[in-house]
Amino acid sequence: MTTLTPASNAPVPGADVTAADAAAAGTAVRPGTAPSDAVRDAVLDTARRAKVAARALATATRATKDAAVLALADALVAATDEIVTANADDVRRGRESGTSDGLLDRLTLTPERIVTIADALRELAALPDPVGEVVRGSTLPNGLRLRQVRVPMGVVGMIYEARPNVTVDAAGLALKSGNAVILRGGSAAARSNEVIVSVLSRALVAQGLPADAVQSIDAHGREGAIALMHARGLVDLLVPRGGADLIQTVVRESTVPVVETGTGNCHVYVDASADPAMALPILLNSKTQRTGVCNAAETLLVHADAAPAFLPAALAALAEAGVVLHGDERTAALAPDGVEVLPATDDDWAREYLALEIAVGVVDDLDAAIEHIRTWTSGHTEAIVTRDLASSERFVAELDSAAIMVNASTRFTDGGQLGLGAEIGISTQKLHARGPMGLAELTTTKWVVQGAGHIRG
Repeated sequence: MTTLTPASNAPVPGADVTAADAAAAGTAVRPGTAPSDAVRDAVLDTARRAKVAARALATATRATKDAAVLALADALVAATDEIVTANADDVRRGRESGTSDGLLDRLTLTPERIVTIADALRELAALPDPVGEVVRGSTLPNGLRLRQVRVPMGVVGMIYEARPNVTVDAAGLALKSGNAVILRGGSAAARSNEVIVSVLSRALVAQGLPADAVQSIDAHGREGAIALMHARGLVDLLVPRGGADLIQTVVRESTVPVVETGTGNCHVYVDASADPAMALPILLNSKTQRTGVCNAAETLLVHADAAPAFLPAALAALAEAGVVLHGDERTAALAPDGVEVLPATDDDWAREYLALEIAVGVVDDLDAAIEHIRTWTSGHTEAIVTRDLASSERFVAELDSAAIMVNASTRFTDGGQLGLGAEIGISTQKLHARGPMGLAELTTTKWVVQGAGHIRG
C-alpha cells in the first residue's frame, strides 16, 4: 500500500461533514468491507476498459484533446436543463435527509454554475499540454542523449462526495493530460453524476475518442469504492476528495497509490503591523465568501498589539455576516456589546467548520501564532496580513502548509485562481503533488535514452 501521510503532526482535525452529512452523502467506506464477486468483477472490467482508453489518449495530439475538452464544455451547456433537473432531485433528497447547508451548497448546480464549470473547461483547453514536456535533459560524456519527459499517469480513480462539479473537473483534467478516469461520486449526487457522465461520454464519442475514457462506478455503491481501491495494476492513481473520514479510510484501505487531499483547517493571522483596512476584507472574504469549501478560513489569530484596535470591529463584522464566534478569553473581553463569543475548545482549534463559524484567538507575538498554527493546522492554507517584511518572510519560511498567502485571502488556494485551470483536488501531502492539482500533477515521467550502438562496459 502506498500511503502519503499528512503534512502536519497536528492532532487529527474534526471531519468536515456532520454525521448527518455522511449518512446523506452515502460515501462512508466501511474499513475491511469486501466487495461481492459480481461487484469486484464489474469494477475490474471497468478498469480494464479504462486502461485501453488510456492508451488511445496517451498518443492523442494536443489539438485532438483540446477540441474534445471544448466539446465537453459545449455539451454541458447544451444539457443544462437536463442536468439542473437531475440535480434538483439530489438536492431535495439531501435536504430531506438533513444534509447541512455547506454540503448542500457543494451539491447544488444552477445554470450559472454550469456556465462557470464549462468556462473552466475552456480555460483548461487553452493551457499548455504537459504531455511530452522535457523536464530535464543532457548529453553524457559517452555520447548518450538523455531526456526526462512528462507522460500521462494512465488510469486515475476519483472517490468523492456531493460534488458534481468534480465529475466535470476530473474528466476535463484527465482528458487534457491524456488519462482515463473512473469516478465514484457518492449517492448524494447520484442523479447529477449519472446525467453528467452520460453527457460527457456522448461528447467524447462525437469527437472520435473512446467513451470509456470517462466512466462511473456509482451503481456499485460502497462495494464499488472498495473494489476500486484494490484495483492495483489497473488503476495507476487514486484521489479521494471529501471529509476527513472518507480520505483517511481510502488512505488506509487502498492498495492503489493514493494522493491525499486533506481537510482545510485554514488560518488567517493579523500581525501587529497589519493595516486594519486591508485585514478586515481579507478576513471576511476568507471566511464568508463561500463557507462549504476547503480553502475557507476556520481560525483567526490576532497579535495582542493589534487586537484592541482590530478585533472589536472584526468580531462585529463577522457577527453581522452571521458567523458564530468561538474565542479565547482575551477575544471575548474585546467583543463589542451584543456580540456573543462562545468559549473556544481544542475541538474548535482543530475543526474544519465548513459553515458560518470561526475560532478566534489573541496571541502574544508571531512566535505564538506560528506555534498555534503548527499545532492545529491540517497543512492546507495559512494567511498573514502584515506590513512587516521580516514577519512575512518568517511566516512563509517557518510554516509548512501547501499554500501560504501574504496579504491575500485563503480563498486563492484554487486551481482556477492560480492559473492551473480546473483542479482535481488540493493535496496536503508532500510526495509527487502538493497544493492544487492541475494538469502537471496528473502526469509522471519517463526517461528516454538515445544512443548509437552504446553498450555498457
